[in-house]
Amino acid sequence: MVVGLGNPGPQYSRNRHNIGFQCVDRLSGRLAIPLDRMQLRAATGSGVVEHQGLRQKVLLVKPLTYMNGSGEAVAALARFFRVEPADILAIHDDLDLAAGKLRLRAGGSSGGQNGIRSIIDRLGSQEFARAKVGIGRPPRFLDPADYVLQNFTPDEDLVFSPLRDRVVDAVLCWLFEGVGSAMNRYNG
Repeated sequence: MVVGLGNPGPQYSRNRHNIGFQCVDRLSGRLAIPLDRMQLRAATGSGVVEHQGLRQKVLLVKPLTYMNGSGEAVAALARFFRVEPADILAIHDDLDLAAGKLRLRAGGSSGGQNGIRSIIDRLGSQEFARAKVGIGRPPRFLDPADYVLQNFTPDEDLVFSPLRDRVVDAVLCWLFEGVGSAMNRYNG
């Protein structure tokens, strides 16, 4: 299960906070797996991905519960599809990571990210992978809550457009080679 975190609705679609949704949309396009089902409070798409002779089933998920309630949809889908936490990767924004950086983790605390905190609470486990996409800290005069809900600037798009492709590459590496290989290849 590959989960992109964000907020539903067109007013949020280009926000920094929605980088998870944006990456899952990019993954959906690359894999030709449309997010065309609404189930258990999420937009989902499923299919089989082939890579170097290997086949892997994948479920793409965009929770429609807003960021802070992401765990509601993720836990319900994990139960329904019998997906273990170790087989979940969540893609999300990270204020404490420099803008344009990608860091994969095998598990751990929420690091203050409310969507991840919600998933941990609802799954009852921290043992799921994360792809943290750095959006950097806001300028001193701007509240972090306002900063994450702003759209990427045109200059930022020059960095984040190729970064979304890099996240997709990292997700595919995780899917076929595991979190250790993905961390070794894509962190930095």
